[in-house]
Order: sequence, then structure tokens, then C-alpha cells
Amino acid sequence: MAAPILAVDPVHPNPRHVQRTVEVLRSGGLVVYPTDTYYGIGCDLFSRKAVERLYQVKGRDLKKPFAFLCPDLSDVSKFGHVTNFAYRVMRQLTPGAFTFVLKANRIVPDMMMNKQKQVGIRVPDAPLARALAGELGNPLVTTSATHLDGEPLVDSRDIKDALGNVVDLILDGGITLNEPSTVVSLIDDQIEVLRQGKGQIEGL
Repeated sequence: MAAPILAVDPVHPNPRHVQRTVEVLRSGGLVVYPTDTYYGIGCDLFSRKAVERLYQVKGRDLKKPFAFLCPDLSDVSKFGHVTNFAYRVMRQLTPGAFTFVLKANRIVPDMMMNKQKQVGIRVPDAPLARALAGELGNPLVTTSATHLDGEPLVDSRDIKDALGNVVDLILDGGITLNEPSTVVSLIDDQIEVLRQGKGQIEGL
């Protein structure tokens, strides 16, 4: 059965909608939701079954871990090693369209780290996405909702056609025309842009 579509306000999320979505996430479900970049497909970082499903849906190599998002900068240090330098940089750029590459802390599941024991973490400028992670109490594994050819899905009806049978809930926040996040490595207190996307780094 195709996943239901729930119309939501991505800027001022209804607490009932957040709670309903978190119940799906806690049960190991996959949810599509709007972010400050593309629509994302997300699940609970600590639900191994859900993460494995997400790899299958995306057809992704297990050696290429997904990023995950935290509700607030204060949560990032639980999962990544945040030096004083990294904190100063992230404080200026969050919330925003950035994925920060950091050394992983032990709490991060092995399948969410690359072979260098690094992770990608976001604090998006997306109130609904942050509310979901905050209410869940765990980070949301996140990847863009795309067609099989990698083209981003920008409308909930297209998302339902493409992914409705492999996800459990679709949050419709309207048409989302955007760019991917900018990926920034902060390893060894060096700023290295690994992928230029929507987020702009200026004056750092």
C-alpha cells in the first residue's frame, strides 16, 4: 500500500504532525520530509533495520554512509568530535545548508561512518526537520529523495509515484526547488569544501 501524504507547514510545524511522524520513525519507518535543500528521506539513526532499508531504497553502497541531521548545534558534539575551531565555524553557519564532516564519536553506529571513522552532520535551516529530530531524541539519517536516475523529486505527488511503495509517510511541504547542501570538512581544524552546494562560506 502506498504511503499516506500528510500536508504540513515546514516553517511552523504542527506538533500533532510532528508527533505522528515521530511515531512512524520510532517504529523503524522511513519518512519523506522537506528540508532547506531537497526533500529528504529520513529514519532514526539508531534503527539498524530502517537504515538498511534506506540503503536499499537508494541503491547505495554500504561503504558510502549517509549524513544525519541534529536539531541543534549543541547536539552535534554527542556524535562528532567538535574542536573549538569547528564549533566557531559551525556556530556561524548553522542552521543552514551545510553538511559538516567530523571525526565520529563512539556512539555513532559503524555503518554510519566511513573507513576513516568520519561522519557527515547537518543542522538544517528547516524547522520541521529539526523538530522531528528533537522530538525523536535521536538524529535523523537523511538523504535526498530522488528518481532512480538521481534527479531530485520536488513535488509530493511525484514522490508518491516514485517512492510511495518503499517509504511509510510523505510530508507534503509544497514544491521544493533547491540545491544540495555544501559539504565542508572540518577535520584537523582545516576548512575544506568537498562539495559546493547551496550553502555559501564567506569571510571564514
